[in-house]
Amino acid sequence: MPVVRIDDPADDRLADYRDLTDVALRRVLEPAGGLYIAESAKVISRALAAGHRPRSLLVQRKWLADTAHLAADAPVYVVDDDVAERLTGYAVHRGALAAMHRPPLADVADVVAGARLVLVLEDIVDHTNVGAAFRAAAGLGADAVLVTPRCADPLYRRSVRVSMGTVFQVPWTRLPEEADGGWAAGRELLHGAGLHLAALALADGAVALDEFAAARPPQVALLMGAEGDGLSRRALAAADTVVTIPMAGGVDSLNVASAAAVALWALR
Repeated sequence: MPVVRIDDPADDRLADYRDLTDVALRRVLEPAGGLYIAESAKVISRALAAGHRPRSLLVQRKWLADTAHLAADAPVYVVDDDVAERLTGYAVHRGALAAMHRPPLADVADVVAGARLVLVLEDIVDHTNVGAAFRAAAGLGADAVLVTPRCADPLYRRSVRVSMGTVFQVPWTRLPEEADGGWAAGRELLHGAGLHLAALALADGAVALDEFAAARPPQVALLMGAEGDGLSRRALAAADTVVTIPMAGGVDSLNVASAAAVALWALR
């Protein structure tokens, strides 16, 4: 485990950690470049426990003794607080960042095989909501999470942090890209695994969540839509049942991550 002191944020060895707040840049560097960033000792530990490998660690000097062991054989780059902030674009308070090798995505059929409860996230673009939904899935007993091609990256730094590292413990993968933006292939894959597609949405004729839960099919894939617009018309058309959470107080809906938690609890 080589420990290297670096004082210049422009040093090329720190390129993985540069401009972490620039989402567009991270989209290029992370999925395409085969890495993701894990933040804090707890999250890095969970990534390691899931079998992921670090490429390097970025550690503030005061945290070196507490976090260097997480690097295994990867280099540890030690920087001062001001260098870390100039490099990443924000004040780093969690002691350590790790550039992790991104594991290959699993096949949908393998991820959902034998699953009784699956959470499906369609085109959710807010990384915080994705992370919160994963945390709900882990805490409330979902067997797997599926995300659509245009959904935010579950391994983006903010998603991982909000999930408290649970993105590493819940099996997940992406549904296939469909040329027409439809759900034909996804529906076939989920039905092939025996899953009943339940779309959570405000719609005429929707079944109340408590009624659906009372007669719950043995295997359920719970479809959740994007912020604002909700599920696409194609997703609703692909669903076997449309389900709604009864609301009070003049409120028509919940934040997508909160709605996922309520529905997962009801169907656990």
